[in-house]
Amino acid sequence: MNKQELLNIFEETGALQYGHFILSSGKRSDTYCQCSKLFIDPKTSTIIGNALAKEVESKINEKIEYVIAPALGGILVGYEVARSLNSKSLFFERTNEEFELRRGFEIEQNKNVLFIEDVITTGKSSKECLEKLENMNINILGIACIVDRSQEDIFVNHEIISLLKLDISMYDPDNLPEDLKKIDPVKPGSRKN
Repeated sequence: MNKQELLNIFEETGALQYGHFILSSGKRSDTYCQCSKLFIDPKTSTIIGNALAKEVESKINEKIEYVIAPALGGILVGYEVARSLNSKSLFFERTNEEFELRRGFEIEQNKNVLFIEDVITTGKSSKECLEKLENMNINILGIACIVDRSQEDIFVNHEIISLLKLDISMYDPDNLPEDLKKIDPVKPGSRKN
């Protein structure tokens, strides 16, 4: 699947949105990737999950035994990719402002793990989860996402495997372009603070 085909799916589903957005990091943007829209139709979910799984398999040669995602945004993509890879799917949840595996989820020692997100921008949530994973006796084989909109290398030991790399501007709240100042901001992400 090429970049234009993916962008077409994003446009058709409304996953690519335009306006004035407050990102989870607190930064502002005129474009937002609402990947949950990709998972409304199971046919589209399967297409996205299979395409990302294929991309992951082209970069990682070892068997991935677990796909781990943060709630809320990563759960659906994590499940779809795990299904395509014939792996197990688990997710982190926030409790008391910290990510943890709940619901009796456990990862056996020495298992091969893929960490997955819907969108990676600053990597803040990903880093929080990866810190938890690094304290377990497991093998983190890679980090994947549907959309990589990061503007720098944010992970020390892994490059980001993505379906789509987008260069979308981000702004500090006190340094907005004039056109963005004229639009009321919305905060569509799952992080409250």
